[in-house]
Amino acid sequence: MRFLVLPCDGIGPEITKATMEVLEQANRRFDLGIECDYEDVGFVSLEKHGTTLRDETIEKAKGYDGIILGPQSHMDYPARDKGGVNVSGGFRVRLDLYANVRPARKRSFLPGKDMDLVIMREATEGFYPDRNMYKGLGEFMPTEDVALSVRKLTSKACERIAREAFLLAMKRGKKVTAVHKANNFIITDGFFLDWVRKVHKEFPEVELNDVIIDAMAAHLVRDPSRYDVIVSTNFYSDILSDLASELSGSLGLAGSINANREENRVCAQAQHGSAPDIQGKNVANPSSLILSVAMMLSWLGEKRGLANFEAAGAEIERAVDEVLENPESRTRDLGGTMNCDAFGSLVAAAVGRDSQPERMVANAR
Repeated sequence: MRFLVLPCDGIGPEITKATMEVLEQANRRFDLGIECDYEDVGFVSLEKHGTTLRDETIEKAKGYDGIILGPQSHMDYPARDKGGVNVSGGFRVRLDLYANVRPARKRSFLPGKDMDLVIMREATEGFYPDRNMYKGLGEFMPTEDVALSVRKLTSKACERIAREAFLLAMKRGKKVTAVHKANNFIITDGFFLDWVRKVHKEFPEVELNDVIIDAMAAHLVRDPSRYDVIVSTNFYSDILSDLASELSGSLGLAGSINANREENRVCAQAQHGSAPDIQGKNVANPSSLILSVAMMLSWLGEKRGLANFEAAGAEIERAVDEVLENPESRTRDLGGTMNCDAFGSLVAAAVGRDSQPERMVANAR
């Protein structure tokens, strides 16, 4: 098994280093046989190669079983024609990583709203100007006082993200909530909602509800425990997932993968941004990327029938919770004083501790 590691910008190198220490421990404990290579993206790539994301890097990534992608400072990149390519969007579109899976759950020992939900986000089109045109960008100015933005939704993208949501719901609480704004975006959001309803016919055991996006924001704040799997288009899901993660405890605990079931491709990516204001200070919380890697291991284990990968993913998640349960071992964003590297070391040490990995693997089969 081979992973490509791309630390990217801001706190990316720091949280990636902490994450790799945890992955290396899991690799040894569960005999995963993972080998990792590193590649430059983001500002490092821009300085070396004149672009934040080279075509060669995308092609190279296709030959790996998994990708670990650190956060990017896209807001600070130069214009696209000067090499400022959206790294995250580039991987999602060019590797067709359409399913951005973003769970949010309450931990009993941390303050937050009671919830255990997953937001299934379509990640390859929608209101994102770098991924909705064959050529050029989806934002443009026909005159100096007019700015326009175009959204693209396709049958293929709507159908397959809906299917991913229902497949996941079958393993969980058998309830899907489709979020939209079809009362105003009658054609586009109505189109998305129609596809969700079509796919729902294949999953009669699953309860389907739909909620308008503005009402959904209010419902998440009031009572997120009522939701199981939430599915929506790219833009809405992006906003709702950050809201849900913060309500559950912290955006710093928000794991995330980008996946393509058909192509058997998966990328672990922290849900948060690059936080350049704390770059190099060793105070970032690496939990989001660590949990994202745990999700990727579990995803690979399920798709390829590898019980040790599923067990390793579950063990990393357990180890993160074990460390977080002690207030003295939390990072600053959670009220503690632990540094990024020290937190990663604590999680790595906790992986497999007193948990009999062999028994876990057997139980996962």
